[in-house]
Amino acid sequence: MNTVMTREDLEQILDQALQDVTERTAGVCLRQDDQPPGEDLCTVHITFDKGFNTSLTLCADKSLLARMARNSFHEESVSLEDLEEFSKEYLNVLCGKVTGAMYRATQIPAHFGQPTFYPGRYEPEGQEVQFILTYSDEHSEGAQLIHHVPCPQEDSVVSDET
Repeated sequence: MNTVMTREDLEQILDQALQDVTERTAGVCLRQDDQPPGEDLCTVHITFDKGFNTSLTLCADKSLLARMARNSFHEESVSLEDLEEFSKEYLNVLCGKVTGAMYRATQIPAHFGQPTFYPGRYEPEGQEVQFILTYSDEHSEGAQLIHHVPCPQEDSVVSDET
């Protein structure tokens, strides 16, 4: 995703997909904002393993994800396991929408692996942030969708073995 289209086009695809999927699956309206999420966070990470050498990370207020899960499951409360299950499925649906839009734009088929859930903030090793889309809802709960690209490889790695 990082060299096939402009950053602006990719941001637009990710933004539209996130807003659409969030409203349809969880009944929550997220809009881009400058205020990052708070301290009590959960993260879901997924890697594109075919078509694009990138990954997406959704880092959100636990309270926002819990409300989204309650809305989606039509329950008054959710367990941590429910929260994890919802978050992983939510990111799967989001990535499905993103890969469809990316295919229409680039004609490159993509595949993504299984999402992984983490309590707190998670940052993948060997990748760097290309850009972050920051969101909040009407309750000032926030989320960030982070697009990662591989760290540049240094061509002149010197071995210490002499």
